[in-house]
Amino acid sequence: MHRLRFTFLAAVAAFSSAAIAPARAAEDTIKVGFYCPLTGGSADMGISARNGIRLAFEEINGMAGGVNGKKIELLERDDQANPEFAKKVVEELVTKDKVVAALGICNTGVGLATIETFQNAKVPLIVPVSTGTPLTKKFAGAPENWIFRVSPRDEVQAPFIVADALKRGFKKVALFADTTGYGEAGKNDVEKALGEAGLKPVSVHRFAVGVKDLSEEVKAARAAGADVVISYTVGPEAAVLAKSIEKQKWPVQIMGSWPLSWRNFIDGAGSAGEGALVAVSFVQQASFQRRNAFITAYQQKFNTPVIPAPMAAAQGYDAALLLFYALHQAQSTDPAKIKTALENLNRQVAGVITTYDRPFSKSDHDALTGNMLVMGIVRKGAIDYAYREDAQRGFIVQRKTQ
Repeated sequence: MHRLRFTFLAAVAAFSSAAIAPARAAEDTIKVGFYCPLTGGSADMGISARNGIRLAFEEINGMAGGVNGKKIELLERDDQANPEFAKKVVEELVTKDKVVAALGICNTGVGLATIETFQNAKVPLIVPVSTGTPLTKKFAGAPENWIFRVSPRDEVQAPFIVADALKRGFKKVALFADTTGYGEAGKNDVEKALGEAGLKPVSVHRFAVGVKDLSEEVKAARAAGADVVISYTVGPEAAVLAKSIEKQKWPVQIMGSWPLSWRNFIDGAGSAGEGALVAVSFVQQASFQRRNAFITAYQQKFNTPVIPAPMAAAQGYDAALLLFYALHQAQSTDPAKIKTALENLNRQVAGVITTYDRPFSKSDHDALTGNMLVMGIVRKGAIDYAYREDAQRGFIVQRKTQ
């Protein structure tokens, strides 16, 4: 199974025999930073992303011998989903550890607090998880933008969710969003998508992460005449929302962004989460060969039948692959040359989410587009395809649209 999936790594091993040109002090390894929450309520996505990245780099180091004889060393940091703590973590990775690139950001608030460090230090950062729209836009107008992403930004997810709601006949949206940077950005993108359809939410409810009950907010949404609830928060708080709805015996459709696909939502919500609809780029089900092999490899490596946040794991894996190919193309550990290679990848990269063909350019640092999204549904304690045609489409690689 592994051999089938990683034939391309063997090709890369022979791709170039030239020694990589050092840009910083000579090192035995190529240091790449990683930071996401590995503890707390956001740990599902952090652990899944880290494991996907680990899987990619272990295969690259083992089967391709690293990058021209140098192993990639992943420096893992738990940012605790805390923006202020994350600033210190990132500063250490950049100034003390002198990473040549980094993979990180699960929480939008953490991202908004830390991307400036990479931008100022001129070190490329690939975001494999966070979907907050501002992350790749903040420095888009600068002469050089050092922030890349391999996850579907909320500017893409929100219209996808709204379009599906409208297709189902829902027009009266109650919007529930937490007060983090993620909730704020997501709320804005949902309101923008509704506005483009000539609508606005019938009620908007904000709450802090850590909330234990949303019964009063749910009552207000019901009284406002909402016929659908759209959630923009992380898994545990989304579970609180679902259970508060169930407590009120309100048979309303729950829809939302990808945290509704996390195990801590599905397990935390229990029966209250059944039928929730969620926008995702990856479903842990039988698909084309690379996806099947990735799922099997993850399950075997980490001894678990269920990936806590499958989308984060798959995107983490793909982000690591894209960085690997950029290092090969750059033939250097100079961050500027790595960045240039990312913007000008000259070969296709067969990933888990898609086959990447020039995923980035100087003006476009988002690798995933809306056609790669599918609508998932919580069914019998797992994420299934909401539409039969999406399950069939899952066997076909969806390419980036321009």
